[in-house]
Amino acid sequence: MKKSERMSRIKPRKRIQHQQLAIRNPNSETLFAIILAALYCSSDNESYSSRNFHLINHCLNRLHRSLPQYLSPPILSLLPILLNSKSDEIACKSAELVGAASLISIEMNEMIALEDGIIMGLINLMLGSSSSDVSVAACNATLDLLTTSIGRQRLLHFSVLEKLIVCFIQEYKPFPAVVSLFSDLKGSGSCLRMVFEEEEYTVLLFHATLVLINSCTTKQLQDIPGNLSKSFINHLKRLWEEVHRMILCCTSLNYSQERHFCASNIGTNNLAESIFRLSIGNNQVEEHSNVKEIMRSIFPLGEVDFQQFILDYWEMSPLLIKGSLKDSLEQGNIFGCLVECFQSKEIPSFLLSMLKKLTSCPPIESDELNVHHFLEEARDNLGCPIIYEQDIRVVRTHYSEELHYSFRQSGSSRSEAHFFNVNDMLECEEAYNSGYTIALRGMEFRFESIAAIADGLAALFGQPSAGVNMYLTPPHSQGLSCHSDDHCVFVCQLGGVKEWNIFPRSSLQLPRLYQSNGNWPDSDPENQAVNGKLQFLLKEGDVLYIPRGFPHEARATIDEDGSARFSLHLTLAIEVEPPFAWEGFVRVALNHWCEKQGGPQRQFSDWMSWSLYITSVNLLHVAIKLIGDNDSTFRKACLVGQISLSTATEGWLSMNQRMIFNYLTSRINTESKFSDFLEFLETAVQKHEDFFQQLRWLQHLTMERDSSHGSCISSTDTRTILHFCMQHKDIVEDAFLLVKSKFCAEVLFEDVEPNYKMLLERYKRVRQQYTKGMLSLHLTS
Repeated sequence: MKKSERMSRIKPRKRIQHQQLAIRNPNSETLFAIILAALYCSSDNESYSSRNFHLINHCLNRLHRSLPQYLSPPILSLLPILLNSKSDEIACKSAELVGAASLISIEMNEMIALEDGIIMGLINLMLGSSSSDVSVAACNATLDLLTTSIGRQRLLHFSVLEKLIVCFIQEYKPFPAVVSLFSDLKGSGSCLRMVFEEEEYTVLLFHATLVLINSCTTKQLQDIPGNLSKSFINHLKRLWEEVHRMILCCTSLNYSQERHFCASNIGTNNLAESIFRLSIGNNQVEEHSNVKEIMRSIFPLGEVDFQQFILDYWEMSPLLIKGSLKDSLEQGNIFGCLVECFQSKEIPSFLLSMLKKLTSCPPIESDELNVHHFLEEARDNLGCPIIYEQDIRVVRTHYSEELHYSFRQSGSSRSEAHFFNVNDMLECEEAYNSGYTIALRGMEFRFESIAAIADGLAALFGQPSAGVNMYLTPPHSQGLSCHSDDHCVFVCQLGGVKEWNIFPRSSLQLPRLYQSNGNWPDSDPENQAVNGKLQFLLKEGDVLYIPRGFPHEARATIDEDGSARFSLHLTLAIEVEPPFAWEGFVRVALNHWCEKQGGPQRQFSDWMSWSLYITSVNLLHVAIKLIGDNDSTFRKACLVGQISLSTATEGWLSMNQRMIFNYLTSRINTESKFSDFLEFLETAVQKHEDFFQQLRWLQHLTMERDSSHGSCISSTDTRTILHFCMQHKDIVEDAFLLVKSKFCAEVLFEDVEPNYKMLLERYKRVRQQYTKGMLSLHLTS
């Protein structure tokens, strides 16, 4: 061999040896140069590829061990090339490096997430690699990247979610099956993780899919093709049915017991949240096609019609409508799902079957207008078993005292949440047989048919939603003790007979929603005027209307044939949220009138003028509250947003609503006393109460418009208003009288109506989203 040929073969080896020496004490620039040179040499001369790949691996190991010291922007720029390497080992090491770096800090995670090449490289490896090791490494790196919101949104930007869903629907049949649950912590089902009888890659891919779904906005969920979303959610629901059964049966184990299976980091609550989100569907308010059916069922022809009910009974007097549900019950077109099941008369077995299918319904804030905010608060317990007192109560009344059934496995104190399992449900059978009533809340979130009834009833009375509770009472028993409610109810007797006592309301004033019962007169029947007591015997198909504030009690009694049967009834509750009472409509009117004034920047030239205006407007809000304390019209439900059923109904109702509005503005104009405002504000400050926090819902009217217009509530607090009033008492009073007179003279009903209806539609939309999500988690129809 010629000397020149030997020299040409030796030179590259010496070059590599010098590079290896440099790695002993490298810096970021050195590692970058070595990797770049190795990549160049590999592409330039195939005969040296294996050595260079070994060198790159060596550098990647060094980078991994010294994170975050050497991970500079130049190194990041090489990662897309390395992720697409022909060498599985390099691709795998590069993915592991991306994952480790993503967990170092939010800043590092963001740097990686903003590199398009890295994102695309991970996606390609995750979905397209022929090596299982590489795919697993890419999945793990992706999950590490998804630990921050920027990482999640960047993955969604590349439409990877749709690709993942397609991958599962087309390639994974049957869908991954849960074999068990495990937990390192004791407690509710929210702590449980799933164990799969699947390879690690499939489970990691599934985990990434759920994380991305649970990061989507409503708009992003809507962008998923409908058939794809529907097909995927059907898979998830089948999985959820299996998981829910395990939660109830407490089928959990230690991870070490099932080493041959794949124990994941997928929580049962993660699965529940994905089902909830995908079920939200479109963001439009649905048509209330069942309003006429509700009208015919509750107000049948020949009895009290809707107009007479509103004018003579609504929020004023109880009313029994006999047999109004008879036809509907016989035809099974309303309440059919429950009646059909209970007609078997095998109550204990059906009760257990029904309870097994239910999940908990965490409450949503009354002024929440973003269902995703609710999910952020409730996600840890989403999908958990029903909770005592939140979802279910088991009670009986003995000598006027309300007793709760004592479950053998309940928490050590009443303050601890008691999550139901199968044993507790079996105890419900025992309790029922011992005379206890089973009271289930939120039936509109558990049965689609009942959700449709609640939706129609809410539309009929111009409210965003209505609640439905179920009461199953054994023969000769009384469930709840005598009490009054802060909402109106329609008691629908579906089975058996129940005797009701309704006592006179000691005050003509209506209770406000969420007002403490302690502020209302004693509802003990012994302290009621016996002469004013009304007694009603409700038979199957009857409807009893009870306005808010009327104390009442009920007891299951015998049928006409003398037989003692259980009693089954639903209460349809019309809860008048603060924005949708007449007080709320007048506040919306004041907010709209303020907008028409043009805003502070256009009208007021100095700070004092603006402060006087702000104070006067907020004193008007105090006036509305104080007058409403003594005038029940302010507290009555506003029906301006009612779904019209006919031209005739729309005509008289519209005229009626306009008359009420004119009456209220007249009362504000004549009854507002400045001295009363000061006394109210002083008392509130002494009690450390901020009245204006109760009005924060007004911000929903202007949150999408120019912040210089509209509500003055957001920057207001009671102490500041009081201090300004006391400092400038005389000129504040004069300014208030001027603003009050202008408002009452200038505000027009037809100008306020669109704003009010817009607010109502926004509330409806969120309530419907919540209902859809909850219905999807129940195994009922």
